[in-house]
Amino acid sequence: MTMTQSAFTLDPTMTDTRPTDAANEAAKAARARRRRNGAVAYHVAGAAIALFFLAPFAIAFLASFRSGPESMTPPLPPWPTTAFSLDSYRSLDTFGAGVWQHTLNSLVVSLATVILTVAISLLAGYGFSRYRFPFKNTLFVLIIATLMIPFQSILTPLFIILAKLGLNNSLFGLVLVYVTLQLPFSVFMMRNAFDAVPKEIEEAARIDGARDLKLLVRVLLPLVLPGAATVAIFAFLNAWNEFLAALVLLSSNDNYTMPVLMMAVRAGRLGAINWGAVQAGVVVMTIPCLIIFLLLQRYYMRGLMAGAVK
Repeated sequence: MTMTQSAFTLDPTMTDTRPTDAANEAAKAARARRRRNGAVAYHVAGAAIALFFLAPFAIAFLASFRSGPESMTPPLPPWPTTAFSLDSYRSLDTFGAGVWQHTLNSLVVSLATVILTVAISLLAGYGFSRYRFPFKNTLFVLIIATLMIPFQSILTPLFIILAKLGLNNSLFGLVLVYVTLQLPFSVFMMRNAFDAVPKEIEEAARIDGARDLKLLVRVLLPLVLPGAATVAIFAFLNAWNEFLAALVLLSSNDNYTMPVLMMAVRAGRLGAINWGAVQAGVVVMTIPCLIIFLLLQRYYMRGLMAGAVK
């Protein structure tokens, strides 16, 4: 009897792991299900927010293809109920010197502002970051302090200066004004971008024979490209959308930029507003901004964070 009982006695070191394995599998399945549900909720929320912000652009784009009589009807639904028409764009072309002329003026002013702003801020940022000269910090603070001066308060002195220089009613004069307004922020951005680049890279390039301009263009510029892209985006958007300086400093209809044209379209003729032309103008003004941002958006966030962490 004793031998029979001892034969059936279980080894205390041997345990059944099947319930534990089943519990682990259930826990893993629950965690996977929670991650999947979280991912689905995240993407649904992101899609809803994206649709919320894209809806005004989609409505304006669809409404710009309504026919002339239909464009005067209530805005919803925004799409044409009969057929897509270019009447709104033809109506927009009848204002001022034509939509293409004003769009060209805005493109020339905006691109020239971008080129000059990036070039000057690149050199200034490099100088403030790498060189030592008297009153460097004081001069930098004075440059940044100009951001606190309202643009409207210096509009009259700018008008007088441009008149003395013979640049009044000139796109080049308008470009100079825009570059002046953009430089404080742009110099600040580029100095931070250069500060984030280790000096050992510059020293190694100098040992290899690179001098200042060559060093700046071939070695440092690729490293500070996110900051330069951020400066370019801000300069283009501000120059493209600026209205007051273009209205005051320009007096010729052929030189007006798109924001000035849109003011005339929005005011209408004899109090009658052509809403189709307004929607077409919104589309024309939005497309270049979207193109510039989509081309440079990969550098945008890195440029904003340049110099934040050393």
